[in-house]
Amino acid sequence: MNLVGHLNCFVVVAEELHFGRAAERLGIAQPPLSQRIQRLEKELGVRLFDRSSRKVELTAPGRLLLEEAREILVRVDRVYSVAERARLGEVGAVRAGLPSDLGGPIVAALIAAFREQRPDLRLELRETGTAEQIRALGDGALDAGIVRHPCDTRDLELGPMLGQPVGVLLPASSRLAASAEVHLTDLTGHDLAVFPRDEAPGAYDELLATCRRHGYAPPAVHQARHPQFALGLVLAGTAVALVPRTEDAAGATWRPLLGEPLTWRTSCVWRPSRDPDQARAIADFTAVATAVLRREAGMAPLDAAPARRVVQRPASGFLA
Repeated sequence: MNLVGHLNCFVVVAEELHFGRAAERLGIAQPPLSQRIQRLEKELGVRLFDRSSRKVELTAPGRLLLEEAREILVRVDRVYSVAERARLGEVGAVRAGLPSDLGGPIVAALIAAFREQRPDLRLELRETGTAEQIRALGDGALDAGIVRHPCDTRDLELGPMLGQPVGVLLPASSRLAASAEVHLTDLTGHDLAVFPRDEAPGAYDELLATCRRHGYAPPAVHQARHPQFALGLVLAGTAVALVPRTEDAAGATWRPLLGEPLTWRTSCVWRPSRDPDQARAIADFTAVATAVLRREAGMAPLDAAPARRVVQRPASGFLA
């Protein structure tokens, strides 16, 4: 017996509650339709319809089966859709952008968690900053990404907003390293190492504006695309770096900023998809990524933050 075909007949009859209209909708004669329903009832061992000369009604077992049958048919349609996309070479991938300083352990945890959640999908990761991710999402070159706010997310969807307070990474020999907290004005006279502006212009401008507002105007700003380069500048005594909490490296010390004037705000972002399978794949990726960022990078939800102004931060880098 063609179970899928028989279930389809059952659903149509259940929706029409009339064998003649159901047969017309299915494009078959009424007698073969009645025979298929009878075979399905025999196979399942229950009566699905109460029939009389005047009306057709679902039985209690029929009502229970209806939603299950609909779900099965949706899944079957999805199988055909996946097969067609596979034939066209379009199946099984989520293309996601990640910031260059997200940190190796966090990237590895993200890949492992997504593989566990969706072993049927291939995860294609691209190392790139917020601005380039937004462009690639708009052009259709990426499906999703992890970005730092503020940024222009028009026509895009956003995941939960996460945040990390920013502190200062200092040479261990600095007099400020002896303080439990550091005020931004205490950094006066120190150069600043920060991610390049072209990676996240909104976050870059906001950081420097906040520094100036709190009395710190760095004499020079050194753009450090990778956290290790910034660490080198700190160790050399050339600059300080404003970053979320990180493990102290030999010769460097992290201290919180008094009053937490700076917070990295981050979220997943993605292109809406009309393909239900791709939309589900993207939703699974963003859910996994958000969970990994919270668990591995110590990011916390910023529930009260405006949707367009959020940024998060991994422990091992600047997240641009």
